[in-house]
Amino acid sequence: MEQRAPHTVTTRELVDPAPVAALAALFDDGLPAPLPGDDLPPLWHWVALPRWPVSSVLGTDGHPARGTFLPPVDLPRRMFAGGEVTFHAPLKIGATVLRESTVDSVTEKSGRSGRLVIVVVRTRLSTEDGALCVEDRQDLIYRDRGTPAEPKPADFDPVGAPFRRAEAGTWDFATDPTLLMRFSAATANAHRIHYDWPYATRTEGYPGLVVHGPLMSLALAETLRLDRPAVRVRRLRHRNQAPLFCGEPAQLKVTGSVLELIGPGGTPRTSLEVESHEEGTPHA
Repeated sequence: MEQRAPHTVTTRELVDPAPVAALAALFDDGLPAPLPGDDLPPLWHWVALPRWPVSSVLGTDGHPARGTFLPPVDLPRRMFAGGEVTFHAPLKIGATVLRESTVDSVTEKSGRSGRLVIVVVRTRLSTEDGALCVEDRQDLIYRDRGTPAEPKPADFDPVGAPFRRAEAGTWDFATDPTLLMRFSAATANAHRIHYDWPYATRTEGYPGLVVHGPLMSLALAETLRLDRPAVRVRRLRHRNQAPLFCGEPAQLKVTGSVLELIGPGGTPRTSLEVESHEEGTPHA
């Protein structure tokens, strides 16, 4: 069953240099930090347009209570499942943009893991004179809580810079609670699974703190800036296949037009398919 939910919110917002600088400091990968007037790197609009809701509207999980913008789905686990971003023109850091966000659809399904609800949100970012810059579709999945797993040890040493080049086209990617906290702050994301150990393990049943889906996708996109700085991205399709937990070893791999974050046991956790602007075809 699919329920159409054409709920739209339009706002006028600043492409904020402060969280852009925060993400550059978090990545600490040797690239110059993007400055006011520069083009915003691909996917960095997830950071540059933060929305801090007032405290009184927050729900149990740390997100705004459902039923405000997002629909009142009664399943406790919310996951960033993937989506697609098309870049028509660059966003300039420090510029003002118009953001139009729409809940496009709400679909309820039943599978082997039980009931789930898929919410599709579409966002258009335009200049003040109406020129379209970015179209962004995000797929959010809501599930029932899982069976509590055996929590992983919660004692972490600082990892320092999260990127370490292992070989051509491959980087080791390391996480710790501080990295997750800093990303939550940069993106105005108060979801408790990323910083609240008791909530993540006892309430939602995860074995540890969950690495943000957008952080994994942004880390993959950053490898383009590191390894292929001349590529002008036209479209990115991103998919989160399985969660990565804080402290788990991971690698970022670039193979042609497909980038993958690989977790323990060689299991893909996040993938990113790149289409270049010049060719209109997957970049090879």
